[in-house]
Amino acid sequence: MDEPKLSPFALTRSRIVLLVLGALLVLIAISTAMGGLSSYQELKEASTAAQAETAAQ
Repeated sequence: MDEPKLSPFALTRSRIVLLVLGALLVLIAISTAMGGLSSYQELKEASTAAQAETAAQ
């Protein structure tokens, strides 16, 4: 008997893994483009310093 052909858009296990890895790669690229974790840490420190300066006045 002939097996039915698999649709080119059917989600198989390997295609799902590739989609997840692609999404992870996009997230890493966006995070890197936005400055990564170092910029977040600097922003946090600047915010804390600004709040301390405002409280001192």
